[in-house]
Amino acid sequence: MTEPPHVIDQPAPGPEPVSVSVSGPESIGEPSAAVTPVQTSAVSEPQPLSPPAKGRRVLPALLRWTAALAVFAAAGTATAYGIAGMERTDVPGLATQSDGRWDFPRLVKPPLPSGSPGPFAVGNVVGAHYADLRALLLPAPEGATEDRALRGSDGWLAAKDYLAEYPVKEERDELGQKLVDSGLRHIAARGWTTPDGTRTRIYLLQFDTANVVSTEFASVAVAYATPTYQIRDAADVVYDEDFPESAAVTRVARTAYVETKPYGAEQVRQAYVTAGDVFAVILQSRKGTAEPVPFQQTVVLQSQLLG
Repeated sequence: MTEPPHVIDQPAPGPEPVSVSVSGPESIGEPSAAVTPVQTSAVSEPQPLSPPAKGRRVLPALLRWTAALAVFAAAGTATAYGIAGMERTDVPGLATQSDGRWDFPRLVKPPLPSGSPGPFAVGNVVGAHYADLRALLLPAPEGATEDRALRGSDGWLAAKDYLAEYPVKEERDELGQKLVDSGLRHIAARGWTTPDGTRTRIYLLQFDTANVVSTEFASVAVAYATPTYQIRDAADVVYDEDFPESAAVTRVARTAYVETKPYGAEQVRQAYVTAGDVFAVILQSRKGTAEPVPFQQTVVLQSQLLG
């Protein structure tokens, strides 16, 4: 594995950026066996949610938001942020050495349009991602084969192609109407298959505001016990208690599930991530067993790109 870079700020041409101190780790690393919890300035308590109307499968429970509070400043300049690949000694909570972690290319957030704030800047009251949503997708790791079907048209995926992940027609129709009612703007997607047969699909759904995502969409689509809408080939899933809470990303909410035994030919893992005006759906499946570490790594890296 090549030595991964550390998180850096790379100012685009323009005024000098404001120096900002942000709590938490400066890079996404590959932890050692001895881990140190991420220190944050504040951690929100889980908030109670009204149960979805689909009470036949979803237990009324709490949606666990693992977002922590930090302060971001905007200097009126477009800034690219370098995000490191995993380095085992830096970030707690993911696993130990020789754990099957993937090699990703260096990750850099796209520059913001001139004068536009980041999604969590104080002045960005709607939590908008002004950077190109397509450029915020996690790239495929080294050696993976891209799923070209998820490229869509000019990088935008049609809603019907996203909805194809949901096999139950009643649920698919209900979710499709929910996307319309919630004011879905775009879907950007990327998928790949690694040499060991692990298939990954990432969908970024962008809405008008963060409030719409958290109160009108995520609160219905995700519950503590199980997702509201069944993913293809994942009939019986439970909340993933083994996903390390210490790997939480500042201001990003994450809920992860894992398919329970006995499952079919493949095991499916799934995560739902809320970051400002974006709702991300991350799916990973593999014949036999879908390993937890590549899944956790994928979710954390995608969360970093959105955070």
